[in-house]
Amino acid sequence: MISSCGNIVFFGGAGVSTESGIPDFRSAEGLFRQQYPYPPETILSRDFFDARTRDFFDFYREKMIYLDARPGKAHIKLAELEKSGRLKTVITQNIDGLHQKAGSKNVLELHGSVHRNICRECLKVYDAAYIFKSKGIPVCICGGQIKPDVVLYGEPLDSPVCETAMRYIEKADMLIVGGTSLAVYPAAGFISCYRGNKLILINKTPTPYDHAASHIINDSIGEVLEDIVV
Repeated sequence: MISSCGNIVFFGGAGVSTESGIPDFRSAEGLFRQQYPYPPETILSRDFFDARTRDFFDFYREKMIYLDARPGKAHIKLAELEKSGRLKTVITQNIDGLHQKAGSKNVLELHGSVHRNICRECLKVYDAAYIFKSKGIPVCICGGQIKPDVVLYGEPLDSPVCETAMRYIEKADMLIVGGTSLAVYPAAGFISCYRGNKLILINKTPTPYDHAASHIINDSIGEVLEDIVV
């Protein structure tokens, strides 16, 4: 199917990066199953960020920044598919930047990236290493507070990024969805924009869109994509 398509779009989630050692949220080993003074979804909310900023950054440094993570099999194969000209874009819910590290050029980050951190005063941008090495609440050289360029619970997605993602999905002749339970909205709802008949779902567990898929593969996204010959 891939060899017969020239306009492929990939839509991925946390399962793409768990194979690189980055935990997801909802699996048995995910962040939502671990014990913290506050639920992770509370800590990663805009209200919590504003009210308890120091506690937010303590959690953020420990659980959201993985400077040593390396691209997995899925990241590498998707970069190869893009280089071949068949894959037009990667749309990701992840914030780890591993698609870019693997070599993908056209990546739409629905939830932002830990690698961009912006001063709320002068808009100077800092990398993830700066935040990771900082203490307490990270501060810009201008004295302003720095905020990660990630979408927190309670914040809207970036409209231009969303509109671009939906246009790619709508025009795709093949949509591969992998490593996501499609349980996080509004991002998961983008799948309904697809108009073609080659919707491939690759996930270890069922998703709400299984009924619409032409092929369902309940397996590791890395293992499945690795077998593709570009």
